[in-house]
Amino acid sequence: MVCRVCDAQTVAFRVPADLAAHAPDDEAAAVCTSCLRVQPASPDDVPADPGFDALLSQFPGGEGGAALALALGLLDSLALNRAAIVDCCAHAERAGVDVHLALGRLVSAGRVEPHFDLSRRHAQLRDVL
Repeated sequence: MVCRVCDAQTVAFRVPADLAAHAPDDEAAAVCTSCLRVQPASPDDVPADPGFDALLSQFPGGEGGAALALALGLLDSLALNRAAIVDCCAHAERAGVDVHLALGRLVSAGRVEPHFDLSRRHAQLRDVL
């Protein structure tokens, strides 16, 4: 599956039930490996083990990775999506993800070209989370 905006590859994943309200579809979504936008995906397109390492080799897997991927898709507007971002990040942390470490690694890797300033959002999240 490719991103509807930038045509880069996406990673499809199952949406954690607790976070369905923050996803573009309540069952499955896909995060772009370049612009970090999250879009709906067909549950049939979701592999048993989503390849989050396409984003970053140290990107967390499982439900924590899915929660972090949803948060990435919401970071374009911290003001409008603050509650949803906090919910997604808290879910990721409960699943064992160090959100700040993962975001820092994404920033320093320089592999993604998000449609927002990821470094700035990471700094802003330090005050929110």
